[in-house]
This record gives sequence, structure tokens and C-alpha cells, in this order.
Amino acid sequence: MTNDSPRTNPLQPDQAQGSGTACRVVLDDLAISRALMRIAHEIVERNDDLGNLYLVGVPNGGVPLARQLAANLHDIADLDVVVGILDTTLYRDDLTSSGSRPPLRRTEMPSAVDDRVVILVDDVASTGRTIRAAMDALMDFGRPRAVQVVALVDRGHRELPIKIDYVGKNIPTKRAELVKLRASNGSYQRPLEVVVMEEGGRADE
Repeated sequence: MTNDSPRTNPLQPDQAQGSGTACRVVLDDLAISRALMRIAHEIVERNDDLGNLYLVGVPNGGVPLARQLAANLHDIADLDVVVGILDTTLYRDDLTSSGSRPPLRRTEMPSAVDDRVVILVDDVASTGRTIRAAMDALMDFGRPRAVQVVALVDRGHRELPIKIDYVGKNIPTKRAELVKLRASNGSYQRPLEVVVMEEGGRADE
């Protein structure tokens, strides 16, 4: 797909919309599309029983990525892969220490995960705590045969022994920076981009 968003020189930080925070684009829509197509090919190569795949997007950013991966798998292997949405809010280990109750996001799991190869899809991986929470939440829907993890961006700073099986791009960052998947209209509709905000960020993914 042609990237219709304004081109941003990643070497020249712009301003995050409405925040005044300097940021730089590290993946534009075309780069994201290429990364997701490569990951789809890697999924096909790695898994023998493709009919048992179950893609699960972690809100918010993982959801459009999971849907695009499902479309890619249909294009390259004629697969109709189930796509679910799994909120991790109530399973986070910082829920009681955050001082406020975060809003719940929707969960949509079309079928049980028993004996399926579940592929969790997130936009940005860092500490590993979101993926751990997603694994805990997943067990409420059955016992998968295996769980694999996709992250469009792995920014490092792991605090838990969580392995990312399919990575779009490794981006070294400082802990204070924020890495974010975003769209110009705020709706996670394409064109998408990944930006690194230079200040006021957090690394709790």
C-alpha cells in the first residue's frame, strides 16, 4: 500500500501532536507493512499445523496488527485465521500500585483456545509485563497447545524472561523514552507510524 502520510525524516525530530514533546518516526506505514508481511512468512515457515493458528491482538495497538497479519496469511497461504482481542488490564501486576483504576478495554475471543497455537500480537515490547499479563488472561479461555509472541517493535529493557518470537524491528531506546504506534487520526487506522518520543515517556510494555 502506498504511504499517503507526510514523509518525516527520522533524523529530524518533529513535535508529537498536541503534546509539544519532540519525537522521531522510526517506522512509517510502508515499513510497517513490509515488517508484517515478513512476519507472516515467518509464521508460515515455523508452524506445521497452520489450520490451528489463532491470532490474538493486545489492545490497542496489537489489534490492527493482528488483523493485518491475518490478511497477509490469507494472501500467502490461503488461510482463514481466527482473530481475537484480549484485554490485559485486570491481569497487570501494577494494577494495585498504580494509584488509579485504569479503564477496561474490550475483549473479543470468538472461540476457545484449547489445543490451538495462539500468537499474541502487540505493538511494542519492552519489560515483558504486558505479554505476561496477556498469557495469564489467555488461560481463562482454555489451554493452548503453544503460545508465540509477535511484537512490531522490541525496544529492550526486559524485566521478565519473555521471548519475542517474531520481531518487526529492534529499536534500542532509553528508559525515559516512549515508543508508540499511532495514526494521524488517533483511531489506529492506516496509515500508521511508530514514533519515539524523546521525553516524558515510560517503559512498562
